[in-house]
Amino acid sequence: MPVVAILMESTCSCSGDMALTPSTMLPLGTDLPDFQLPTTSGASLTRSALDQKPVLMMVICAHCPFVKHIEPELTRLDRDYRDRIQLLAVSSNSLITHPQDGADQLMKQAERHGWSFPYLIDQDQTLARSLRAACTPEFYLFAGSHESSRQTLQYRGQLDGSRPGNDQPLDGSDLRTALNAVLAGEPVNPDQIPSVGCNVKWHPGLEPDWFG
Repeated sequence: MPVVAILMESTCSCSGDMALTPSTMLPLGTDLPDFQLPTTSGASLTRSALDQKPVLMMVICAHCPFVKHIEPELTRLDRDYRDRIQLLAVSSNSLITHPQDGADQLMKQAERHGWSFPYLIDQDQTLARSLRAACTPEFYLFAGSHESSRQTLQYRGQLDGSRPGNDQPLDGSDLRTALNAVLAGEPVNPDQIPSVGCNVKWHPGLEPDWFG
């Protein structure tokens, strides 16, 4: 479905600095970015600490209505894939402008939904820049192959067609299809629909060139 049509289908309270924004669609085949970030638990996580299981990075936050809408499916994804996929939540929103996405609020969000995956705090926004993240939520699935242990981007796109205010089922169908393909050692369909949500809240004056 064209991005314009997706945007027209979506209804959200995003306004002003919460503009409705599509994914930039980071090129498939991009390497898993390096990172060293604190988590809401007070620990630190690095790329080198991950194993060779596929990695699903989810750029989310506590306050965005698009994220709130999909929280039940994130809980189901955690339950269904936690033993086979390394799920990582990433919050990159500026706390200068949006303190409601601070560590305490993120921790409460995760506890409320029973999430077991690490929740990374990307306050210098370097990981968001490496991912060319544009909106919340965004999903990035990295995996190796039979030919190489390098984990590269296999999927970036929407969770499914559900948006706040539409009647589409919240079932994670697009992302689940990609996850299942990777786990089966099969190629992921490169025809992928961008995620749509509220824009990442960049530090004032430090917005990337794909913002706005």
